[in-house]
Amino acid sequence: MRKRIFTLSYGLILLASGCAMKNKSNDNLLPDSANFKQVVAGKPVELYVLKNSAGMCAAITNYGGRLVSLLVPDKKKDLTNVVVGFDSLSGYINSAEPYFGATIGRYGNRIARGNFSLEGKEYQLSVNNGPNTLHGGKAGFQYKVWDAVKQGDSVLTLTYRSVNGEQGFPGNLQASVTYTLTSDNRLKLDYRAVTDQTTVLNLTNHAFFNLNGEGSGTINHHLLRINASRYTPVDATLIPTGQLEPVKDTPFDFSTPVTIGERVDIKNEQLRFGKGYDHNYVLNASGLDVLAAEVEGEKTGIVMRVYTTEPGLQFYGGNFMQGKNKLRKGMDDFRTAFCLETQHFPDSPNQPTFPTTILKPGQVYESHSVYAFSVPEN
Repeated sequence: MRKRIFTLSYGLILLASGCAMKNKSNDNLLPDSANFKQVVAGKPVELYVLKNSAGMCAAITNYGGRLVSLLVPDKKKDLTNVVVGFDSLSGYINSAEPYFGATIGRYGNRIARGNFSLEGKEYQLSVNNGPNTLHGGKAGFQYKVWDAVKQGDSVLTLTYRSVNGEQGFPGNLQASVTYTLTSDNRLKLDYRAVTDQTTVLNLTNHAFFNLNGEGSGTINHHLLRINASRYTPVDATLIPTGQLEPVKDTPFDFSTPVTIGERVDIKNEQLRFGKGYDHNYVLNASGLDVLAAEVEGEKTGIVMRVYTTEPGLQFYGGNFMQGKNKLRKGMDDFRTAFCLETQHFPDSPNQPTFPTTILKPGQVYESHSVYAFSVPEN
């Protein structure tokens, strides 16, 4: 990204404005919590608001473990909602796009033909994406009501028990995700899970971001850098071929900052398969002290940096957004949001050379990711 000095907070200026209510343009920034109060599948759904001392806010619902809103200070010291979504539970329940902001499981991304072999036994999952299983199948974690425990102003832990055979996956799985909003404007996502039978697991979050603010139009002018020199090319159904290909001299090279849309329309078979970017990047290194990706909104100056313990990062450029959903601001039009999903690689259960996603009894699955926000100092 361009050389700049960054500041992470604005102190009492933003606290006075009230992050949960309105910004300087007098726009409502967070949905009314009453619009989320409902009983689904016999369990209560709520909207939970996290806040920090710098004025940043996150709204999360336990329906699908979803990030609903994320209010971030911009270069004008105003608050901008950088997460695309709905202002009510009914919006998420009835959406033609089921993944807005959701915690994804049991398996983020695709598994070829919904089939894999584990310890000599074949498993058939529900298929929901052409011939393949996507994001856990037809009734993945995005449709589940999670149990919620809020700890103070800035921490929320959600838990869900996925029973043996759910969507075809083996084992009773106890999973949790903890959202933490830190004082330096970082949103931490800490995943944990245990199983009583050998299974496969790949948890992630599917937030749709627009750093210029929801309803602000295309994300093609956002500046993107991804710390990866290789990616996993796919077939026509978006299943990895098993190869790790270099990004150099291809439209997939974001090793130095490039606008998202600069090369998206280049004639390229991989871009044709994904209708643009919808590919897994092989990170050069992982860890919460290693940058995985960095994105800057050209209008607001908001910079989002991603850190993760995962080996991969799915960059999705909003290519399948078709204007079918009425959001808080406008429609979900083509390429008006992007996703950076921290993950193990797609189809790992069928790709022996990929990092394993197997979880056995007695083991503890842990995955940690951070989305850190800042703006240039004037």
